[in-house]
Amino acid sequence: MKPNVYIARKIPAEVEAYIAKHCNYSKWDHPEPIPRATLLENLSIAEGLLTSGGKINQELLDHAPHLKVVSTISVGYNNFDLEAMKSRGILGTNTPQVLNDTVADLIFSLILSTARRIPEMDRYVKEGQWKRGDDENLFGLDVHHKKLGIIGMGGIGEAVAHRGKWGFGMEVLYHNRHRKPEVEATLEAKYCTMHDLLKESDFIVLMTPLTAETYQMIGAKEFALMKSTAVFVNASRGATVDEEAMIHALQQGKIYGAGLDVFEHEPLTGDSPLLSLPNVVTLPHIGSSTRQTRHQMAMLAAENLVSALKGETPNNLVKELRT
Repeated sequence: MKPNVYIARKIPAEVEAYIAKHCNYSKWDHPEPIPRATLLENLSIAEGLLTSGGKINQELLDHAPHLKVVSTISVGYNNFDLEAMKSRGILGTNTPQVLNDTVADLIFSLILSTARRIPEMDRYVKEGQWKRGDDENLFGLDVHHKKLGIIGMGGIGEAVAHRGKWGFGMEVLYHNRHRKPEVEATLEAKYCTMHDLLKESDFIVLMTPLTAETYQMIGAKEFALMKSTAVFVNASRGATVDEEAMIHALQQGKIYGAGLDVFEHEPLTGDSPLLSLPNVVTLPHIGSSTRQTRHQMAMLAAENLVSALKGETPNNLVKELRT
């Protein structure tokens, strides 16, 4: 008999057809996020859950007595209560690697947009402010041949480093839990302490997962170390940064600007100071948001789900739940 699964977000038809071959399923088929109460109401017989957010905690597990696997359509899985899942023997999977290049493209668009003030200049032209002889008012920063500092040299970090080194002739600095000799060899990347990376880099990209250790890892002390001409880019998780300290650094000109795809609280509220700062580029958490990549992520998540329900070890079982 086919296992029962619940699909907690809208997915492409081809992905749904793949799940249908292997599972009985019910689904949330609306573009807006599923209400928490609706999700909990639909888990009584579910052995598998396909999702892309929302807390997988004891409350949810109490409503899902038959649950065996949670498959998230994302790289990050900080929404997993790993101890609660481990105590029930529930597997958790994610979708790494498939989005590396897409997110790296987005990160470089933030670097370029912030350095060259692209959104600000777009408004400048459209609002009829463009005049002859005001060139100095339009100056930005060069990106080519500058120092690119990457905090978190995972797959996305490597893709960013590749673009910086070979596309823009940048010197790559990096800080990571472990050194990456292959990255140092192929990209001539220099391993640095966090202190040295922050002091030396012209562009600082934060690409770490959100854990207890990385929570607000970039705060007032770290911003104080950066150059006044530095651009800070965050496309990891909003809570890896002390947002209040970042806002202060931007307001006081302690750093040149910031390109942000993630925030401490999402969506941003209208009273956020970040929305009124001209030296900040704000995006609505769209790192992997292309049709092709999101389709690939959904299919990979479905494959992880089916593999686990067949009693196999999924390729993308998160490391904390491996035995």
